[in-house]
Amino acid sequence: MNPVIISVCIMLLLSLMRLNVVVALTFSAIVGGIVGGLSIHDTISAFEGGLGGGATIALSYAMLGTFAVAISRSGITDVLAQTVVKKLQGKENASAAKAFKYTLLFIFMLLAMSSQNIVPIHIAFIPIVIPPLLHVFAKMRLDRRAVACVLTFGLITPYMVLPIGFGGIFLHNILLKNLNDNGLNVVASQVPSAMLLPGLGMVCGLLIAVFFSYRKPRDYDESKILAVEPELLTYNSRHIKVAAVAIIATLGVQIFTGSMIMGALFGFIVFIFGGVVKWQETHDVFTKGVHMMAMIGFIMIAAAGFAAVMKATGGVESLVGILTTDIGQNKPLAALLMLVIGLLITMGIGSSFSTVPIITTVYVPLATAFGFSPMATIALVGTAAALGDGGSPASDSTLGPTSGLNADGQHDHIWDTVVPTFLHYNLPLIVFGWIAAMTL
Repeated sequence: MNPVIISVCIMLLLSLMRLNVVVALTFSAIVGGIVGGLSIHDTISAFEGGLGGGATIALSYAMLGTFAVAISRSGITDVLAQTVVKKLQGKENASAAKAFKYTLLFIFMLLAMSSQNIVPIHIAFIPIVIPPLLHVFAKMRLDRRAVACVLTFGLITPYMVLPIGFGGIFLHNILLKNLNDNGLNVVASQVPSAMLLPGLGMVCGLLIAVFFSYRKPRDYDESKILAVEPELLTYNSRHIKVAAVAIIATLGVQIFTGSMIMGALFGFIVFIFGGVVKWQETHDVFTKGVHMMAMIGFIMIAAAGFAAVMKATGGVESLVGILTTDIGQNKPLAALLMLVIGLLITMGIGSSFSTVPIITTVYVPLATAFGFSPMATIALVGTAAALGDGGSPASDSTLGPTSGLNADGQHDHIWDTVVPTFLHYNLPLIVFGWIAAMTL
């Protein structure tokens, strides 16, 4: 009757039944609080008290959405869409069409990876870049589940192994800091190295998804796509140059301040003074940006409330306590259970970044007691935190791809994004994370 297990299972079941994710998170948090011994009043207080923890993330996404809308005003995304359409023309030959398909998926992977490490706008580029290309996908009969897996790979893997951008935040500011704060003496250079094997698990999952699971053609209703296809905007070379300056400025400010909000705000100001967004249009652009990212923001706020309730019940500590009382000194089983527990926690919280502080306090002394090396402990904690990020209904790594691929209502968040990414990333992560823990 552990509240974490019960809450996560209820949340996943309700999500699979297509109930709204915010409602599923809220209901499962209340049930978990009551099961964990809290009164209904204390449960609601904990949930409401935790909502503020998601406010910064929600505002960050609102500003990133605004920045992304401004980017679209510059005409860069139209150039991309038109270029792809021109490349597609004349590729009736099956081998040429297949080569173009995999080239396009590779480009999406690079875009997603660059959104984490080079141009840190995170998922804000997806609802701008993907909808104009849905018609192209339909012509190619490209399975959107493959696109979802490619985008999710690009959103997760870079922060796991590359200490730049969001990777620097995850590996150094969060993972390294919490490991050292809990008594594990490790240096910054060890963290990315320890995460290479788990990262290889992500690569294996990507290859299976693209070349085996979703390689077959899939048909979509093109009439629905045409109904939501965005209107092509006029653009000029000066606007594109301003966009390039704004992107560089956003990157620089975010690195300097460590704030996505400040970076996106500064980039938006560049668009205003560069003439891409007129002064009187700022309200409209901001409204569109908030509308584009609003659902993701609300889900992340609800996930923060869910996490607060789980902390209040003490369910995480009692779940980890099973390891120390019931399995003796079985080191391989301990590693496996630590990873599975991390999966359950992250599936509920929806953020690997938020999971690290929760599990580190109990995982570091536990790993030391079982005799895991410092490098193995890094791999265990880092992988346990990343687990679930690619398969949680509340994760921005799954919400982002859905926000673009479901623009015409033909891509289900749970069955077409969450389930495929869970199968292709969480399961390999458990295997490769376990190998890393046992060999490092």
